[in-house]
Amino acid sequence: MLMQLKGNTVLITGGASGIGLAIGQRFLAAGSKVILAGRRLDKLSEARSAHPEMEIIQSDVGDANQRIRLIEDVTARFPDLNVLVNNAGIQRRLDLTRPEPFDATRSEISINLEGPIHLSMLALPHLMKKKKAAIVQVTSGLAFTPLAFVPVYSATKAAMRSFTLSLRHQLRGSPVEVIEIIPPAVQTDLGGPGHHDFGAPLQEFADDVMRRLDQGETEIAYGFAMQASKASRQDLDAIFQRMNSPAGS
Repeated sequence: MLMQLKGNTVLITGGASGIGLAIGQRFLAAGSKVILAGRRLDKLSEARSAHPEMEIIQSDVGDANQRIRLIEDVTARFPDLNVLVNNAGIQRRLDLTRPEPFDATRSEISINLEGPIHLSMLALPHLMKKKKAAIVQVTSGLAFTPLAFVPVYSATKAAMRSFTLSLRHQLRGSPVEVIEIIPPAVQTDLGGPGHHDFGAPLQEFADDVMRRLDQGETEIAYGFAMQASKASRQDLDAIFQRMNSPAGS
C-alpha cells in the first residue's frame, strides 16, 4: 500500500519541535491536516504561530491517562484521523554505576516505550475503519547498536523496533500500514541543547524521510542508521566498540 502525503489527518506526538515539527511542516505543505501534541504549551504555541493551520494539543504521552484522553479527544474532534506518528522521546545520559532515584528512568521508559505502544493500541480500532491508514514509529539507529552513555534510551528504541516489526506482521493485509523511521543523530535538542550539533541537518533528514514515505518505503533509515540497519552481527559489534571507545564518545 502506497502512502500518500496529501489528504491525511495526522497526529504527531513530540510535534512542537525537532523531527516531529519538521515532519508536520511537510505533511502540511503536501496538503494534509496536522495535529501536534506535546508537553510544552509554549513550544506548541510557537509552532502554531508559524503555521496557523496546525492544531495543537498539550499532552504528556508518558502518562497513561493523558494518552487515553489524547486519542479520545483527537478522534472525536478530528474523525478523519488516519495517521499516527509516534515521535515523542527523551534521551538521558546516565551513569549506571551511580545510584539515582528511579523516577527519571521510569519517565524515560514511559515516554519512549510505553507511550508509543499504548497509543498504537488505543488508535488501532479507529484506524482500522479507514480505507488507508498508517502508524509511523520513530525509532533510532541506536536500536541496532547502543550508545552506552544513553543506555535506557538505546534500550527503549531497540524495544520499539521489535514492537514495530510485530505490529506490522499482525496488521498485514489490513488497511493500516506500519512504517518505521530510523534516524541517526540529527541536529535537534534531543538530550539537551548542543548534544547533537554533530548530527545530520534536520531539514535534509526530513526532506529525505518524506520523499521516501511518498515512494512507499516502510523502513526509512538515514545516514549512520542505514549503515547500522543493514550491518551483520560482526559489523554491529565493531560499530559498538567504535562508538563507545573513549575517542568515539
